[in-house]
Amino acid sequence: MGEPLPIPRHIAIIMDGNGRWAEQRGLSRVSGHRQGVETVRRIVRSARDSGVEYLTLFSFSTENWVRPKSEIGELFVLLKTYIRRDLAELHQSNVRLRLIGDRPGIPTDILALLVDAERLTKDNTGQNLVIAFNYGARSEIAAAAKSLARLVARGELDPEAIDANLLERHLDTAGLPDPDLIIRTSGEQRISNFLLWQAAYAEFLFVDKLWPDFTPEDFHAAIEAYALRKRRYGGLVARQTARSMGS
Repeated sequence: MGEPLPIPRHIAIIMDGNGRWAEQRGLSRVSGHRQGVETVRRIVRSARDSGVEYLTLFSFSTENWVRPKSEIGELFVLLKTYIRRDLAELHQSNVRLRLIGDRPGIPTDILALLVDAERLTKDNTGQNLVIAFNYGARSEIAAAAKSLARLVARGELDPEAIDANLLERHLDTAGLPDPDLIIRTSGEQRISNFLLWQAAYAEFLFVDKLWPDFTPEDFHAAIEAYALRKRRYGGLVARQTARSMGS
């Protein structure tokens, strides 16, 4: 047997290409989103089986509100269906579900579902499934800066005490490790306002496949590609901790 692969502790995915997948087949964009949800199910299981501790999925950005209202409505229906259908399995599998994003901007019924899912799974100790919903990195950083500014204005914080670590503790992702690997499907090579702060030293992998066509085999191939990367963090090569797939 060969050496075990160094498994990324945290993988984040920009799930891109649902609409194009549908258009290529003469289907409605909603059909592409439905197929994309099936891919989510497969990849969440694959990540869990591979030993990935944190999986963050970019499901709806703050910029997505410009899409047609009918498409947004269908996206919300699909999200509610996913939570209702899969929450029991996730909970039984010891998965902890977390939400990042602008919560006040999320429709009340969807927010209630997501908060209930967070509450139900908060004590689970297995995989962390992070849903980035109504999320935008610039807004996240601005909100963290505002939070610190309020503390300064109230005399509760010395401005000289503000550093990267303190600001990080006011981000949506406080308490979560930075992503080791960020994957984007559909062949686009940009990160679209996703985890800008947290991606400072992440490895990137851009995959030509559209999200509905992304398979567990593609996911494993991404882990293998990551294993060949040499992470330096601005200095010498960092040794990656080797953990076998599924350990």
